[in-house]
Amino acid sequence: MLYWFLLALAISCEIIGTLTMKWASLNGHAAGYIFMLVMIALSYIFLSFAVKKIALGVAYAIWEGIGILFITLFSVMLFDEFLTPMKVAGLAMLVAGIVLVKSGTTGREEKKHVIA
Repeated sequence: MLYWFLLALAISCEIIGTLTMKWASLNGHAAGYIFMLVMIALSYIFLSFAVKKIALGVAYAIWEGIGILFITLFSVMLFDEFLTPMKVAGLAMLVAGIVLVKSGTTGREEKKHVIA
Protein backbone atom coordinates (compact mmCIF):
# COMPACT_ATOMS: atom_id res chain seq x y z
CA MET A 1 0.00 0.00 0.00
CA LEU A 2 2.90 2.36 0.78
CA TYR A 3 4.24 2.00 -2.76
CA TRP A 4 0.90 2.93 -4.31
CA PHE A 5 0.86 5.99 -2.05
CA LEU A 6 4.35 6.90 -3.27
CA LEU A 7 3.12 6.52 -6.85
CA ALA A 8 0.20 8.83 -6.07
CA LEU A 9 2.66 11.37 -4.66
CA ALA A 10 4.78 11.07 -7.80
CA ILE A 11 1.73 11.70 -9.97
CA SER A 12 0.65 14.69 -7.87
CA CYS A 13 4.12 16.24 -8.04
CA GLU A 14 4.26 15.70 -11.80
CA ILE A 15 0.89 17.39 -12.30
CA ILE A 16 1.79 20.34 -10.06
CA GLY A 17 5.22 20.72 -11.65
CA THR A 18 3.89 20.68 -15.20
CA LEU A 19 1.08 23.11 -14.45
CA THR A 20 3.60 25.38 -12.74
CA MET A 21 5.73 25.27 -15.89
CA LYS A 22 2.82 26.64 -17.91
CA TRP A 23 2.02 29.26 -15.27
CA ALA A 24 5.67 30.38 -15.05
CA SER A 25 5.96 30.63 -18.82
CA LEU A 26 2.90 32.87 -18.96
CA ASN A 27 3.92 35.06 -16.02
CA GLY A 28 7.72 35.03 -16.35
CA HIS A 29 8.37 34.41 -12.65
CA ALA A 30 11.72 32.75 -11.94
CA ALA A 31 10.34 31.35 -8.68
CA GLY A 32 7.79 29.40 -10.73
CA TYR A 33 10.55 27.68 -12.68
CA ILE A 34 12.41 26.79 -9.49
CA PHE A 35 9.21 25.37 -7.97
CA MET A 36 8.60 23.44 -11.20
CA LEU A 37 12.07 21.87 -11.04
CA VAL A 38 11.58 20.88 -7.41
CA MET A 39 8.20 19.27 -8.12
CA ILE A 40 9.44 17.37 -11.18
CA ALA A 41 12.48 16.15 -9.22
CA LEU A 42 10.24 15.00 -6.36
CA SER A 43 8.03 13.25 -8.88
CA TYR A 44 10.94 11.17 -10.18
CA ILE A 45 12.18 10.46 -6.66
CA PHE A 46 8.77 9.19 -5.51
CA LEU A 47 8.44 7.17 -8.72
CA SER A 48 11.84 5.57 -8.13
CA PHE A 49 10.71 4.42 -4.69
CA ALA A 50 7.35 3.19 -6.00
CA VAL A 51 8.93 0.90 -8.61
CA LYS A 52 10.63 -1.07 -5.85
CA LYS A 53 7.38 -3.04 -5.45
CA ILE A 54 5.23 -1.99 -8.42
CA ALA A 55 6.14 -3.32 -11.87
CA LEU A 56 7.99 -0.63 -13.81
CA GLY A 57 5.68 -0.79 -16.84
CA VAL A 58 2.59 -0.53 -14.68
CA ALA A 59 3.97 2.30 -12.52
CA TYR A 60 5.16 4.28 -15.53
CA ALA A 61 1.91 3.81 -17.46
CA ILE A 62 -0.14 4.95 -14.47
CA TRP A 63 2.24 7.82 -13.64
CA GLU A 64 2.33 9.18 -17.16
CA GLY A 65 -1.25 8.36 -18.12
CA ILE A 66 -2.96 9.83 -15.08
CA GLY A 67 -0.57 12.75 -15.26
CA ILE A 68 -1.56 13.49 -18.85
CA LEU A 69 -5.24 13.08 -18.03
CA PHE A 70 -5.22 15.53 -15.12
CA ILE A 71 -2.81 17.98 -16.76
CA THR A 72 -5.15 18.16 -19.74
CA LEU A 73 -8.23 18.65 -17.57
CA PHE A 74 -6.57 21.28 -15.37
CA SER A 75 -5.24 23.07 -18.46
CA VAL A 76 -8.80 23.41 -19.70
CA MET A 77 -9.95 24.82 -16.37
CA LEU A 78 -6.95 27.00 -15.49
CA PHE A 79 -5.53 28.12 -18.83
CA ASP A 80 -8.65 28.16 -21.04
CA GLU A 81 -7.30 25.46 -23.35
CA PHE A 82 -9.77 23.65 -25.56
CA LEU A 83 -10.94 20.08 -25.10
CA THR A 84 -11.86 18.80 -28.54
CA PRO A 85 -13.68 15.54 -29.28
CA MET A 86 -10.39 14.13 -30.57
CA LYS A 87 -8.69 14.93 -27.24
CA VAL A 88 -11.56 13.34 -25.33
CA ALA A 89 -11.24 10.19 -27.46
CA GLY A 90 -7.48 10.14 -26.88
CA LEU A 91 -7.93 10.50 -23.12
CA ALA A 92 -10.51 7.70 -23.11
CA MET A 93 -8.08 5.46 -24.98
CA LEU A 94 -5.36 6.44 -22.53
CA VAL A 95 -7.48 5.38 -19.57
CA ALA A 96 -8.38 2.12 -21.33
CA GLY A 97 -4.68 1.48 -21.97
CA ILE A 98 -3.79 2.03 -18.33
CA VAL A 99 -6.54 -0.39 -17.25
CA LEU A 100 -5.30 -3.01 -19.73
CA VAL A 101 -1.66 -2.67 -18.65
CA LYS A 102 -2.62 -2.91 -14.97
CA SER A 103 -4.99 -5.84 -15.42
CA GLY A 104 -2.49 -7.71 -17.60
CA THR A 105 0.16 -7.68 -14.87
CA THR A 106 0.27 -10.36 -12.21
CA GLY A 107 1.92 -9.97 -8.86
CA ARG A 108 4.95 -12.03 -7.85
CA GLU A 109 2.84 -14.33 -5.69
CA GLU A 110 0.34 -14.89 -8.48
CA LYS A 111 3.12 -15.49 -11.01
CA LYS A 112 4.61 -18.26 -8.85
CA HIS A 113 1.28 -20.06 -8.79
CA VAL A 114 0.77 -19.66 -12.54
CA ILE A 115 4.18 -21.15 -13.35
CA ALA A 116 3.95 -23.96 -10.79
